[in-house]
Order: sequence, then structure tokens, then C-alpha cells
Amino acid sequence: MPLHLPLLMKDHVAGKRSAVTCALKCGNQCLSETCNTSGNGYFRDVANAVLSRRLLLGGAAAGTVAIGLTGTAGAPSAQAAGSAPALGALPAEAPGGSPLEFTAIDPVAYTVDELTVPEGFAWHPIIKWGDKLFSDAPDFDWEHQTPEAQKVQFGYNNDYTEIQEIPGSDGLRAVMFVNHEYTNENIMLPTTTSPEDIARIGLAAHGLTVVELERTSREQPYTYVIDGELNRRIVEDTPYAFTGPAAGSELLRTKDDPAGTTPLGTFGNCSGGLTPWGTLLSGEENFHSYFRAPGTSAEDKRYGLADKATARGWENVDPRFDTRTAGYENEANRFGWIVEVDPWDPQSTPRKHTSLGRFKHEGANVIIAENGKAVAYSGDDEKFDYLYKFVSRDTYIEGDKKHNMTLLENGDLYVAKFTGNSPAAGIDGTGTVPADGSFDGSGEWLPLIVGGESQVAGMSVEQVLVHTRLAADKVGPTKMDRCEDVEPSLKSRKVYVACTNNSDRGKTGKAAADEANPRTENRDGHVIEIDEQGDQTSNAFAWNLLLVCGDPKTDTTYFSGFPTDKVSPISCPDNLAFDSVGNLWISTDGAPDGIGYNDGLFRVTLDGAERGRVEQFLSVPVDAETCGPIVRDQDKSAFVSVQHPGEDGTYDAPTSMFPEFGAGRGPKPTVVQVLPIAQDSGNGSGKGKGKGKGHDKGRGKGKGKGHRKDG
Repeated sequence: MPLHLPLLMKDHVAGKRSAVTCALKCGNQCLSETCNTSGNGYFRDVANAVLSRRLLLGGAAAGTVAIGLTGTAGAPSAQAAGSAPALGALPAEAPGGSPLEFTAIDPVAYTVDELTVPEGFAWHPIIKWGDKLFSDAPDFDWEHQTPEAQKVQFGYNNDYTEIQEIPGSDGLRAVMFVNHEYTNENIMLPTTTSPEDIARIGLAAHGLTVVELERTSREQPYTYVIDGELNRRIVEDTPYAFTGPAAGSELLRTKDDPAGTTPLGTFGNCSGGLTPWGTLLSGEENFHSYFRAPGTSAEDKRYGLADKATARGWENVDPRFDTRTAGYENEANRFGWIVEVDPWDPQSTPRKHTSLGRFKHEGANVIIAENGKAVAYSGDDEKFDYLYKFVSRDTYIEGDKKHNMTLLENGDLYVAKFTGNSPAAGIDGTGTVPADGSFDGSGEWLPLIVGGESQVAGMSVEQVLVHTRLAADKVGPTKMDRCEDVEPSLKSRKVYVACTNNSDRGKTGKAAADEANPRTENRDGHVIEIDEQGDQTSNAFAWNLLLVCGDPKTDTTYFSGFPTDKVSPISCPDNLAFDSVGNLWISTDGAPDGIGYNDGLFRVTLDGAERGRVEQFLSVPVDAETCGPIVRDQDKSAFVSVQHPGEDGTYDAPTSMFPEFGAGRGPKPTVVQVLPIAQDSGNGSGKGKGKGKGHDKGRGKGKGKGHRKDG
């Protein structure tokens, strides 16, 4: 019989969040004991701290700004059944001169099974779970799915997504990279599926996909290419190579890999990043839920590993997922890393970079510092965990891909400490703006590894890198509200951190609210803006909060001083992206549990009088999360990965039919492109909310190099 995971949390979930999501995505981590029990990082604000206003960010963020809105309202927002009343009129002109102009949609009620986009736009499915990548692969069959078929089909729950145009194709051909974060076998497989097949199909549906795309013009949607030369599925038995100082460590050795250099597979992959040299980074996040472990050591407890049967039962079909088994004690240590994949070489070996540390990486994003060093930012996505930065030992060489692919193998590792500039009494846990008009202050990057040497007393370099959470606990960083995506802007060089939420903030025995995490029981999350003052390798930074999220009609919110009656409600920021002119785009995960609307994709103005203006671009179907945003505003186009639609359903009683609707029997996670109707080929929607009906499958070949900058 398949799993019945809703029972695991049906009495423990607040609001509208799917119980199945909690059980499958993070192993009900919020019901377990807090992993971070260290006493550091309570961020008690220094009452008499005085900072120069030169350290504060963003000009308008220093205080409330009087704004006169002179733009005219655009066409009415697209509406879906059950959507909320219309927002106050917002100007349709795109900020910063972006070509992507739209009128913000109204928020859509969490019960609506529809992908809603602005008036005048249509959405198109590019690829969905089960689509075959090769002509000799079997067609998807709901009733007869097998592990062998899944290994050559598009995986489940597409998350981080990146698209790079193939050079020389005039933008008509591209290569796409996708993470597959986790599986929900309850809605994937018939009740007659054997427990062994459930486990093995689930294993094969994880991992990564590389697939070629093509289109007839820039005004048309992409379709995916069967038998593309770059097509690849990276699955549970794909060999990887460890790099960096911990490669070969005794802490990484198993009976199957006594050298400790060749782990197999990647799991729990959440967000990621595109490197300046054209490779992709993927973060191994909630890996703990795949392992049964003794659960008694400090290391096990700090990473959430426990002696209990896992939800998927992989330990019953592969002994490496039971670290109580002799020879596999270190198997869990081989996960929790940043993975690098070269999508341009299907024969290349993916690598796990130990220099970036081991924790529940949401992802990693790289910018080249002024001195040529590669700097990577990464958040540890768990309540009260930390924000990290890596600075490469060596420098970037333009055009030398072979050299640049070594930059993440050696360097310095830091963890962040934030200090606010408001008196502690001014942070009351409600999210009310302090007396100086903004949440802001200074910060420092605390060293963990510098110059190849451990900076943590009593821990070797290998120990710091394999047990990074324990090392960070010792140096006193700030406990954060689930740092998820961390994105540096290539326009302003400021860094943006999505803190999704933290329902335990301020509870008895937990870290209190502070200026960087200003709300008790933070339901809706916030976004931090970091300015390293023109030096990405500096140990010091200034910061402020760009947004304190929620629904301004019912919650205490902050939008950098922009009028709250002129913004779209937003809750649980997760993934971040930028368009060609540097506007920030935010996709959300968990809004139904917060403000009661479906998750979506939002544009945020960062500069000028409209700084803090939030506009909702799209809303995903019932139970779904918005992932992997890509904004190509020059083409007036955007992409999202729609993950776990209909999560609360079952195989026999689905709660969503996205994306096939009348043509399908249940939901399928899908990568979607949104284009203006005038540019579409007729397969998508009218009035911004119709149902896409599929796409042609073509063939094509090509290789190339390159990478996307902002936009």
C-alpha cells in the first residue's frame, strides 16, 4: 500500500498548509525538537548603538517617503473564482524601464485550482513530471510507472530552474536545468503499487534533469526536445566527486566508498544558482528525512537525524539509508552539500564542494568580487539557523571555464552576525517599524575557515566542513528565520536574503525577536537587503529589511515606506530572481498557511520613490508552491516551476488537475512559461487564466557555452 502521510500531521498543522508537504518535504521538522539549541545569536540590540547614516541602505529606506502616484491604472487584473476583492489601482508602467509591463493580479484564494496570470498574458507548460527525455524511453503511464521508466523521464517536484540560451541559435534553442526536490507517492502511484516499487520509483524521481529547449521565435513559447544531445537525468546512483579539503575525510568514508571521494546521488535539492562560468549549483536541503540514524550523537541531533522509520522507507531497499548499519555510519555526511553540474557536458561528473560547508543548503549564488574572487552566498533553511558566505582562494579568469570550475574547491567560509541600531525596547515582536523609520544596522562575517585553517577552537578543517552547524554555533552568529534563497544583484551588487518564516520565534526558550527578525511567531517572513560597501570579500556589511511580509489589510507589515494600500499581499518569500534592469522578483512557499491565498510570483521595485512596491504577477494552483523563477523581461516573458500541486489529494481522489485538467487524471509538477497573448501560439489561455493544453515535442541538437546575467 502507498504511504498515507497526511495522518502524520493532520492535527498539528496551523492554517492551510498541506500536512503532506510538511511530512514529505522536511520530515515534519517543525514537530521535532529544535536542531539549534545553542545559546548564541539572540541578537540583543545595543540600546545606545549609533551608526552613520552612510551605512544605511537604499536612500528611501531610511524613513517613510511621501509618494504621489501619478501613473494611470491599467486593465483590470485577471480574476479567478474565489479571488479576493480588487486591490487599489496600481500604475501599469514597469519600474526601471523594464519592457515587462502588467497590471498586478488580485490575490487568489487558496482553494482555487488554476494558474492565474495578468490580463493579456497566457501560460504554457514546457515540461511536466513523466515526460520522456529520449525516444526509446516509455511513454508516461499512470497505472504502470516503473523505476526504470522514471530514470529516463522528467522527475517529480521541479524546484530550482535555469535556462541558458545556446550560443549561435539566436535565442531559439536553450538548455534547461531543473532540481527535483522530493516526491509525494500518495498522488503519484496507484494503491496497488508494492512497497518496494514505491521506494524505488521515488528514488528515481529525485535528482536533477538537463534538457534542451527550442522555439520558433522569441515571441513563441519553448517546447522541450526529445533526444537533445544535452539531455540528461542525474539520479540516485549517479556517481559524484567530492572536492575540497574534506574530500577523502574519514567522516565521508563508507564500505562502498572506502576512499570517501565518490558519493552516489543527490536528494532534497531545493534552490540553486547559475555560476559566471555557465555551470549550475544545486543545494541539498532536507536530506535528513531520507535517513534512519542512531540519533544519539550531537551531530545527529544538530542535523535532525533520528532513529525512526522514514516516510518513504528507502532504508528497506537500500542499506545506505540506515546509518545504524555497519559500514554506512557516515552515509548521511555525504549529503547536505552544494552540488555543481556542467549542463554543457552530458558526460561530466557532478561534484559536491566541501569548501562551502555542510548544512541544509537552500541553494548557493555566486558573484565575482571586485578583486576577482568568487563569492558564494547560502542560507541554511531551518528555524534559527544561519546565513553563510564563501570567498574563493583563487580568482576568476574570463573565458577560462576549466580554471573557473575549480574556484569553489578552496577558500574561506564565514557565517553572519547581525546587529541592529535601534534600542531593544523598540523591537516589540509585532513587526512595527522602529522609531528611526526602518529596520537596519550593521553586520559582520564571522570566520570558520580562513587560509585553509580552522578558526573554530577544538575543530579541524574537516570537522568544520562536515559538521558546519556545530562549528557555527561556537562563534556566535545570528539565529535567523529560515534563510532560503540568497541572491546578489549583478546591477547594484547588494545581496537579498529571503527569510521565509519562523513560527517558533519568541516562544518560551527560543530566540526572541530582534531587529533582523522582528516578529514573534513570524508567520509571513521578510526580506533582508545587505550592502557590503563595494567589497564582496569584506568582513563587514550594512543591512536593512526591504519587506516585512503579510497582508497589510490584516497584518503589521513594512514595504520600505511604500503605501501599504498600493501593494499586493505577499507571504513566505522563498526564491529570488532579478530582471534585466535589476528589479527583484520573489516566488513564495507557504502563503496559504499565512495570508490564505495561493502562492505566487511578485515583482518588487528596489529604487526610487516606489521602492518597496510589490506587484503580484501570477498565482499557482491549489496546494502548489512557486519555484525557480526566471524573468526574461526583454522577451516580456517569465518562467516558474509549479511544485506539488494538489498535495493534499490522493491517487484516487486528486484535489488538483493541473496542468492537463480535463485531459489528465491528477496533478503533475510542471515548468511553465508566461507570455503576452499577442505573442503566443494559441495553446495557452485567454484573458490570463485559461488552461494550457500541451505542446509539440521536437528534436534538436547543439552544444554551447555561456550563462545568463540579470534578466
